[in-house]
Amino acid sequence: MEKTPKNIFFEGPIPAQKIADDIQKHASKKDIGAHSIFLGQVREDQIGDGQVAAIDYTCYQEMALEKMHQIRESLFSKYALTCMHVHHSLGRVAVGEICLFVFVSSKHRQAAIEACTELVESIKKELPIWGKEILNNQASVWKQNQ
Repeated sequence: MEKTPKNIFFEGPIPAQKIADDIQKHASKKDIGAHSIFLGQVREDQIGDGQVAAIDYTCYQEMALEKMHQIRESLFSKYALTCMHVHHSLGRVAVGEICLFVFVSSKHRQAAIEACTELVESIKKELPIWGKEILNNQASVWKQNQ
């Protein structure tokens, strides 16, 4: 039976308490020896004569969730992972707030670190998620993923 893709989207910024709670839930799992965590935060970049005040994220959800499911299955096949959590913001996220939370666990650190790095790169390159940078001078610019 085919698994249903998990919803990875979170409306607005990802709260620190959500991150802490997800990490704490793993304290009872005795087969985990390593966690690798990536947090993406909105930067206050200078663009022309304005500075980024926020990013407004939008996406093609159905396609993004299906692609994320494929990436997840691929990484579980490639690495000896115990679990994987991905949360990406939709909507407005202000400078300094968290917009991406990736949390990968395994028995050993190398698998967790490598899978986390590959996962973040795959999210940035393959998921149909777009960010419009909202500038403090009332202008906006579509963000280029780097």
